[in-house]
Amino acid sequence: MSFPWVAPSFLSADFGNLQKDIEKINNSLADWIHLDIMDGVFVPNISFGFPVIKHIRDNARKPLDVHLMIVDPDRYIKAFHEAGADILTVHYEACTHLHRTIQSIKELGMKAGVALNPHTPIHLLEDILHDTDMVLIMSVNPGFGGQKFIEHSYKKIRTLSSLICERNLDTLIEVDGGVTVENAGKLVEAGVNVLVAGNTVFKSANPEETIRQLKMSSK
Repeated sequence: MSFPWVAPSFLSADFGNLQKDIEKINNSLADWIHLDIMDGVFVPNISFGFPVIKHIRDNARKPLDVHLMIVDPDRYIKAFHEAGADILTVHYEACTHLHRTIQSIKELGMKAGVALNPHTPIHLLEDILHDTDMVLIMSVNPGFGGQKFIEHSYKKIRTLSSLICERNLDTLIEVDGGVTVENAGKLVEAGVNVLVAGNTVFKSANPEETIRQLKMSSK
């Protein structure tokens, strides 16, 4: 198992030619496809829903890493499973009964992730971390792509990495927001396992080469 893994975010893909971008990622060194689902309530943006996810699932050869930025995610866990999600991440801030939500995700055979907004401290996960397959650190405020990386995220990542090591857990650390070829190495050094990159990949002249560079950021 060689980290970092790279999960291109389709929030930055060309939806007028989605099939072309799916094929680009299929033919790249990317490990996952990251899908940001926004409802316009939990975050001030709306992205896409089940028909788009199903289309990507039918054509993608990579696992689907689905990040829910929605209120009341429990209502839709089964539907996202049926749409093709392999990893389903919910926000700590959106879940009243987080343990139950995680168990519901796992009972359907998906990996369960928990996302933290920039203002949410790591210590709030202490009682749930052992049940979590992945923690997603938001390094921008969720809702829109192309934002500037929040520098305090490095400290949060190091704190989380130390907690995972102390407890001898296999929990993955994913980071989303402002990830670039330039800061990827520092993120991996801090403890990140999975790099989510949207504009960095899809707005580059050569997305496949950019993904390769991100994959090499630990070297």
